[in-house]
Amino acid sequence: MVEPPSAAPTVLLLDVDDEILERLLAAAIADADLREVMPPVAGPPGWTQARLDAFRAFHRARRALAGPLGEITFAVSADGQVVGSGRLKRTGPPETLETGLWLTRSSRGRGIGTAALQCLLDQARRASATAVTAETTAANAAAVAVLRHTGSALTIDADSGQVHAEIPLSSPS
Repeated sequence: MVEPPSAAPTVLLLDVDDEILERLLAAAIADADLREVMPPVAGPPGWTQARLDAFRAFHRARRALAGPLGEITFAVSADGQVVGSGRLKRTGPPETLETGLWLTRSSRGRGIGTAALQCLLDQARRASATAVTAETTAANAAAVAVLRHTGSALTIDADSGQVHAEIPLSSPS
């Protein structure tokens, strides 16, 4: 028996209010590598109280691109489940934003990353950005594939393996 192809998940970006923040934290704890989901926090390994507090504080401080940090984070939802986070940050010229994305292990390989990045690019257009940049490593084949799928211009440093992506944006249609 041949299985029918599964439908692509419905992917949305959600504003990170306190309820969504707790769902995002639960997803990170259950199904992501701590090093992928937040900046380092001193102390013993694992989800200590200090890391839980830091995770919440990180996202609460990044609720508006126009805020003091010039950065916003969103929860990534796939078919109603919070499965990761995406962000946009002002890093240089006002018309250029940087993006980043992490997904839970079980949500990878299903097209969610590509759809989430497209949602982030739509948000960047709404913020009047004309370009978005992203950083990853050559070893992160999935991220490189997602960036290539968007038409990014990739620059790979052969010595370090660092990948820099430039994504030009057209105006919203």
